[in-house]
Amino acid sequence: MSIKLHIKKGDTVYVNSGDSKGQQGKVLEVLVEKERAIVEGVNLVSKHTKPNAKSPQGGIVKQEAPIHLSNLQPLDPKSGKPTRVGRKKNSQGKTVRYAKKSGEEIK
Repeated sequence: MSIKLHIKKGDTVYVNSGDSKGQQGKVLEVLVEKERAIVEGVNLVSKHTKPNAKSPQGGIVKQEAPIHLSNLQPLDPKSGKPTRVGRKKNSQGKTVRYAKKSGEEIK
């Protein structure tokens, strides 16, 4: 059984709660099993790294941590404001996501 999620990779989302509240970013990855997403530039954590081939210096690296899907809302394609998501069939009979605020289809 697959869970239907309101967010996909590539969506631009708004963070509506937590430390990163008010920030916007692009979804880089959706972790379906954990119901979390990694959003570009949002929910940054400091990770301590040992020196290795990739970073010979080592040190502290800032990177994105997963954020729960309930704290994210897609942006309305028309107004650019956060919106809820609905599902409906389009003219070809394919199920598409649409913004509840404007009725616009979310690509």
